[in-house]
Amino acid sequence: MAAINIRSDVKDSFYRYKMPRLVAKVEGKGNGIKTVIPNMADIGKSLSRPAMYPCKYFGCELGAQTKHDTKNDRYIVNGAHDAQKLQQLLDGFISRFVLCGSCKNPETDLVFTKDESIVRDCKACGQRTDIDMRHRLVTFILKNPPPTAKKSRKSKKGGSENASEAGDANGVADGDGSDDELTRRIREEAAALPDAPLHDDDDDDWAVDVSEEAQARRMREIESSLNTTLVLGDDDEDEDENGDSGPTAYDKFGEAIEKNIDMSDAEIIAKAKEFGVFGKHRAVIVLVQVIFTDKMVQQIRKRSALLKQFVKTEKDQKSLLGGIERLVGIKYPNMMSKVPAVLKILYDDDLVDEAVVLKWGARASKRYVDKDVSKKVKAAAEPFLTWLQEADEETEEESDEE
Repeated sequence: MAAINIRSDVKDSFYRYKMPRLVAKVEGKGNGIKTVIPNMADIGKSLSRPAMYPCKYFGCELGAQTKHDTKNDRYIVNGAHDAQKLQQLLDGFISRFVLCGSCKNPETDLVFTKDESIVRDCKACGQRTDIDMRHRLVTFILKNPPPTAKKSRKSKKGGSENASEAGDANGVADGDGSDDELTRRIREEAAALPDAPLHDDDDDDWAVDVSEEAQARRMREIESSLNTTLVLGDDDEDEDENGDSGPTAYDKFGEAIEKNIDMSDAEIIAKAKEFGVFGKHRAVIVLVQVIFTDKMVQQIRKRSALLKQFVKTEKDQKSLLGGIERLVGIKYPNMMSKVPAVLKILYDDDLVDEAVVLKWGARASKRYVDKDVSKKVKAAAEPFLTWLQEADEETEEESDEE
């Protein structure tokens, strides 16, 4: 079978990193037509990635269902697709999830961090570079980590981290050859413990006054704060130069748009740059609250291009959801029933990622609104969150049945 360079842009015939050329076979007819990739397992070995990753990547890029049977090395993409097209898509997978972001070397391992992000650990240059966490394949990888995946962790003893990671990279279970029997038993028993149930962000809920009067008072305070400020300041960004002496740059940005609500997208971006808030996630919270009304479902698609200029990172996505939480929970509570439709449009337009939405919906938080309000908004979002989870589970079930 012909071997080609893992990096398609390298034309050197002596390039040391090779992989098999992708082979595609179309089977079936009509609605049952599918493309089988018989050498997907060999390609995965060459890339040091599970073969189901590039197979699932094809599905994400083509909008097609995929199936993988790792025991029988059978990988399928629904629909008819030629080998050349799939090879081009494979180049995209390699660039995003294999090549080092620094030296472009394919000798990388995936490292899973504590904050549920993934980085590429390069054996050649030693750099760790981030992958694009917004891609839909990331959710699949997090749910199906490679058997030799590393986990970034700290240890009290100076070389233990490197030693354990080296063991992981070689496919050796933690503790083999280095830990005594007691340590291994403790680790096994700890791994068998059930995960802790989801809970709210704060541990001091017992001290919160939950009487009707107290809740009404908090609602009035929140409504008052909405009129005086459009963004919360309890994050890690630097405070505005004015401090507490006057309106912040975010307030000025929001007020400028409110005074001229017919501003074009270009003018809004120019205003954000003028006040020095363009590219900062807190600006997204302000933007959502001033450009949308209770007709938000109809307005989002018209403003999608503008939102994409502001929403670039995972933190921006969280602020987008936080802004909607404030808008619906405080200003337009009559929109509660529309929350699933709003989230669906944001998801379809690639403004929020599946993992970010599910994490946002998993627990109530008082970061953007009163916790009681947060619970109501996320309860209203439940139909969409359930659909998102079931759609992903159905995909996995189809893969297992194949």
